[in-house]
Amino acid sequence: MKISIRGIRGSIPTTDPSTARYGGNTSCVVVSENETVLVLDGGSGIHKFNLLQNAPFKRIDILLTHLHLDHIQGLGFFIPLFDASFDVHIWGPATGANSLHARLSRYLSPPLFPVLLRDLPCKLTLHELENSSFKIGSLMIESRYVIHPGPTLGFRITGDKSSFAYLPDHEPALGLMDAHKGKKWTSGIDLSMSADLLLHDAQYSAEEYKTKYGWGHTSMDDAIKFATISGAKHLLLAHHDPSHTDEQLEKLLTDLKNRNQYSCSFQLAAEGMEIELA
Repeated sequence: MKISIRGIRGSIPTTDPSTARYGGNTSCVVVSENETVLVLDGGSGIHKFNLLQNAPFKRIDILLTHLHLDHIQGLGFFIPLFDASFDVHIWGPATGANSLHARLSRYLSPPLFPVLLRDLPCKLTLHELENSSFKIGSLMIESRYVIHPGPTLGFRITGDKSSFAYLPDHEPALGLMDAHKGKKWTSGIDLSMSADLLLHDAQYSAEEYKTKYGWGHTSMDDAIKFATISGAKHLLLAHHDPSHTDEQLEKLLTDLKNRNQYSCSFQLAAEGMEIELA
């Protein structure tokens, strides 16, 4: 299984040189195995999708964790949507109010975007997900609702020999785990259990998080704690705050390593990373 990070910034893209090392594009990760290709989220990083040249496949699946703008703002610039030869499937969280088609159409329609969702030339299929398990090609996918404002999913993707957990926007409520002395009370824990690689929200420092409780994001310290209790083998700290420069991120990482009380292996996620899970 190959993991390709195309966007890792949180909330809004940044274009400042001070964020170039870890990247300024919002959430998008490509997962591929054999001829199965999954695109996780459609943030601004989706325009960097570069697997199309001489591609043997003509099906692409886009898995949306949720429909906040930083996770869908790149959809209108995803080339396969405008190619009639492609079979594109978009999967997203179900709600009791409006269909996935209706919610996506709010963005992919004038005046916000010049092309209507219904006019895209590709063969487009929309799927609504809840707490679901399903298979796409050679990959098994599990989706679970997790704590974040609005209906939000986390994903676990299992291939022939490896597993990848993806929770880019998540506030796992670790206090509940402490109160109830059980992992099962912690949001997203079943997706991350013993995963070979976990990409998890780590937008804030511990100090910043003190004034951000309930915003739906996680401190770096809590992301490491979450990875540790779930037994994930390696953690990518993600959804970098748009106000954090590369220099600030590296200082936060150094501080984390100096006082890390957990045995978890971790690093900062960076745009352009290519990771092979064996």
